[in-house]
Amino acid sequence: MLSAAQWAETRLGHAFRDAALLEAALTHRSAGKRNYERLEFLGDAVLNFTVAVLLYREYPEADEGDLSRYRAALVSGSSLATLAAELGLGEQLRMGGGELKSGGYRRSSILADSLEALFGAVYLDGGVVAASGVIEALVAGRLGGLPQAQELKDPKTRLQELLQARGLSLPAYAVEEVSGEPHEHWFVARCEVAALDVRERGAGSSRRRAEQEAAQRVLEVLAPEVIEQ
Repeated sequence: MLSAAQWAETRLGHAFRDAALLEAALTHRSAGKRNYERLEFLGDAVLNFTVAVLLYREYPEADEGDLSRYRAALVSGSSLATLAAELGLGEQLRMGGGELKSGGYRRSSILADSLEALFGAVYLDGGVVAASGVIEALVAGRLGGLPQAQELKDPKTRLQELLQARGLSLPAYAVEEVSGEPHEHWFVARCEVAALDVRERGAGSSRRRAEQEAAQRVLEVLAPEVIEQ
């Protein structure tokens, strides 16, 4: 197994001058007071800045909304966790016995957070050029796999734009049911497009999620030929 320094140089392409920064970036709070949480805060900002510049350069015709959606897809927790797993980051993490026993080194949230911390550590160790170089090298290969910007919009936004483009009234949403314990509510919401006499229901752990699911179901019902009638 590679040492942390060897791993960082091999997988990230950065040779740390300050070993303490790398150690902190790889330390979960369960393993010590000097851990990756502050570095994660910094790395998140560096990541968002670098990806924004990369997208601005690579997609000269994209508008602000599309660029924001592309960035959100690239820096999402799930995307970062997948990237961290591919790098073998979990094997380098230091964590307390309980967290280790529960499989914390495989947990998506921990992998994503620690990867952001590494970006922050590289920034402090080598500056913005070094950090941007590491991030771009890891992210650039994923640009080709991005879906169309339209596909990245949430269902409520897509439904609204679809109806507006055809001069139809906006959908109406209503919560029909709330169940469960106070800390574990479950919502059932309705989405109705009166002009087309279509209504569908969705459910989720929040009102927003329930409405999004209902909107998605309406989109699935409203085939293009139906809307054009």
